[in-house]
Amino acid sequence: MPSRLNPYISFSGDARQAMEFYRGVLGGDLTLHTFGDMGGVGPGHDEKIMHAQLETAGGFVLMGADNPPGVEHRPGTGIAVSLSGDDPEELRGYWEGLTDGADVFIPLEKQMWGDVFGMCTDKFGVRWMVNISGR
Repeated sequence: MPSRLNPYISFSGDARQAMEFYRGVLGGDLTLHTFGDMGGVGPGHDEKIMHAQLETAGGFVLMGADNPPGVEHRPGTGIAVSLSGDDPEELRGYWEGLTDGADVFIPLEKQMWGDVFGMCTDKFGVRWMVNISGR
């Protein structure tokens, strides 16, 4: 899979409804994974969306998730740029560049879903996520 750049939207508990709405508008295949599917993060959050991905026949990819407990949701600011693919060298290079002067929230390391993932806010205030597929 080539590396790709796509939007990733944060929601305050209504990611499932929003992503189903976008599927209705844009068409395509929607994949949903809950926090409960991945081991959970606390009471009342098991059915919330940890990761959603909509891929359309036209090549659009839209991702989203509910904020985990303890992460404030501020509408209009809940978006990140996500870089994902299966070329570790390329994606680690992007990560190294993006984290220069950045605030790293999640170090680029293997995660519970099997991929290598990291999240940071760059020196310009833009949130970035990098995911290297483990499959």
